[in-house]
Amino acid sequence: MTTGVVIQARMGSTRLPGKVLKPIAGRPLLDHVVGRLSMMRAEAVPIVATTVESKDDIIARRCTELGVECFRGSELDVLARFTECARVHVLDHIVRLTADNPFTDIEELDRLIDLHLAAGNDYTHSFGVLPVGVGAEIFSRAALELSNRDGHRANHREHVNEYIQENPAIFRIGQLAVPAAKNHPEVSLTVDTEADYVRACKIAESRAGCWISTVEALAYDRALH
Repeated sequence: MTTGVVIQARMGSTRLPGKVLKPIAGRPLLDHVVGRLSMMRAEAVPIVATTVESKDDIIARRCTELGVECFRGSELDVLARFTECARVHVLDHIVRLTADNPFTDIEELDRLIDLHLAAGNDYTHSFGVLPVGVGAEIFSRAALELSNRDGHRANHREHVNEYIQENPAIFRIGQLAVPAAKNHPEVSLTVDTEADYVRACKIAESRAGCWISTVEALAYDRALH
């Protein structure tokens, strides 16, 4: 049984173009997202899923430099991109991360995978409990394939998880419980705007780059305010 950590990445962000390769603590944001995965206890294959558009050639080149697999698919049909990536790499379970989240909580990611596999879930997530940009989600291959087959609306194609979230009766869905010190969904640690980017740089530079823990990042974020 193979688990993949698929990192969604493209250069064409509307609010902060090129953010996935903007430098944070001296290295591109994508490097930090990939680098944190080295701390995982679970065995999982890291894969960057970008688009076939020429503007994303630079992401593919960076993946080569980092020595990480790169899959290229549709820019707008993200659900198809993830499904095809899972097929090509023969993944049984697919963790979805995005390349604008440099502070993914790896300890909770390992626990998320454990919960998903032990419970036999179709879909398991840690959203709504961890800070925005710190959590993750994991799909079974079967759930992803079903979503790709039956999720026809535009929001289903753009957002990988929305067909599942809209159809809880046909999927076994789990949510990870996290320690109280990390349970701050009202805080955002993602990089979506220029202000987010400036804050992420300050947090990363405060403690050994993006290796900072969730509790430390929360404390430093409070100090910035």
